[in-house]
Amino acid sequence: MKLWSIEGNRQKLDGGAMFGNAPRALWSRWATPDEHGRIDLACRALLASPLAGKTVLFEAGIGAFFDPKMRERYGVVEDRHVLLESLAHAGFSPADIDVVVLSHLHFDHAGGVLSAWSANADPSLVFPNAAYVVGKRHFERALDPHDRDRASFIPALPGLLQATGRLELVDGEYSRTLGNAVRFHFSDGHTPGLMLAEIVGVPDSHGRPHGGVVFCADLIPGRPWVHVPITMGYDRNAELLIDEKRAFLDDMRERDVHLYFTHDPACALARVVKTPEGRFATTHEVPALQARSLAA
Repeated sequence: MKLWSIEGNRQKLDGGAMFGNAPRALWSRWATPDEHGRIDLACRALLASPLAGKTVLFEAGIGAFFDPKMRERYGVVEDRHVLLESLAHAGFSPADIDVVVLSHLHFDHAGGVLSAWSANADPSLVFPNAAYVVGKRHFERALDPHDRDRASFIPALPGLLQATGRLELVDGEYSRTLGNAVRFHFSDGHTPGLMLAEIVGVPDSHGRPHGGVVFCADLIPGRPWVHVPITMGYDRNAELLIDEKRAFLDDMRERDVHLYFTHDPACALARVVKTPEGRFATTHEVPALQARSLAA
């Protein structure tokens, strides 16, 4: 099996919102703001093939579905569908994608499954053959969002996914679509039912999966958020997220599971370590993956 980092459309969002509980004097050391206080963010997907005999895309980024006004409001940098260009650069077409795994349905993680905006057409799904794997509890949230995060969802998307007849809603550690090749972890601090996909490595001497890769989604958007107290203003329950993150990072460090970041503009993959002071940090940072072996 090989892994590719697949870049999607980039965003510029308010740094204060992305580092909600940290002062600007601190977070500006990690991410340089522009004149509007916005920081650069990736919307990076992960491609794995063959995985459980399939070509699997983990997330799809923000895509290009926004109209020009909304694209400007949410700081989407490019007006073209960058995710599809990146897939083509890696040697894959939309029709080659067998499975799309979505950690959650916020637009910056799922918008890339939609066609680029057109004044003359409604959005449609761009992966004609794909099955879609989504957490059951989060899908229910998307059908009836709270006012707190209603604007983060794409109203038409749940119906489009259901209409394919290829939507699997997951409520346990494994899915029918991917079997034992992918193990799911769940988190509620950012949004209810956030699903974190771990590509399972080889068993260790205790029978535990070791050395895989986990898609960290918005539990840990990038390297600065590995520091446990750092949360986003977008998180629904910051204290719960901190507790979830600490347990998650302890587990990944003990099993040497690599962290895959969707929003870090300069780093796709890293290993997690603990400093002598007991803080989590990253090492072996990789900016991009190009047909990389899982064992590398």
